[in-house]
Amino acid sequence: MKVLFIGDIVGNVGRKALKENLPYLKSKYKPHVIIVNGENAAAGRGITGAIANEFFNWGVHGITLGNHTWDNKDIFDFIDDEPRMIRPANFPPGTPGRGYTVVKGEGKELAIVNLQGRTFLPAIDCPFRAADEIVDELRKNYKCILVDMHAEATSEKIAMGWHLDGRASFVVGTHTHVQSNDERILPGGTAYLTDAGMVGPRDGILGMEREAVLRKFYTQLPVRFVVDDGKWHFHGAVVDIDEATGAATRIEKIRLMEDEWRME
Repeated sequence: MKVLFIGDIVGNVGRKALKENLPYLKSKYKPHVIIVNGENAAAGRGITGAIANEFFNWGVHGITLGNHTWDNKDIFDFIDDEPRMIRPANFPPGTPGRGYTVVKGEGKELAIVNLQGRTFLPAIDCPFRAADEIVDELRKNYKCILVDMHAEATSEKIAMGWHLDGRASFVVGTHTHVQSNDERILPGGTAYLTDAGMVGPRDGILGMEREAVLRKFYTQLPVRFVVDDGKWHFHGAVVDIDEATGAATRIEKIRLMEDEWRME
């Protein structure tokens, strides 16, 4: 099985880049399943039902979220009814939505799990204990499992990779919007990448307008962050998974820049 994971989609520029690049990526990599992180898709904070449906119509099979899950009130109107979208599984019991699901694409099934770190983020339930409970249960019926570890601290993401080595097929970090350069297959057969990166404005700061972010750093005063516009950059990864064992056999990062690449 070949899985394409695409990093945090940020605002209108990110959605535009996703729409423009998906046909190329489908043609080049021929993925069976496509997963995106959509927690920043609606003006940088949250996601709407209309945007989620756009992604699905473009060929996305599953959407993961993160700490901005609840930032757009529209989420409460559809998250319980959309089985292809998941929010962090370690939100407290009773939270709307689901923390894991199984998606189908091109005749293949992939279990996907969403977790959120606790270091430098709001305190929620333990992601490691949630991972143990969910992944071990999924493994009874599914070999191929992807885990989106949405976290701020590099150490927490790396820890989750080692924690799930040999149990998950792919552990990929999101949230920091900067693609890391540490893709590898761990000894137990789990593909790992600390951060997939983002899809959105390349000349902002993590997708936001530079001036506002700089003003925040200079003054420490409250500042309203707005998604930048202009040219995009696009990050993600492709992983090959042995369906008989669930072990990853190959991982490749994706990095595209508007006007700096050419279709093959």
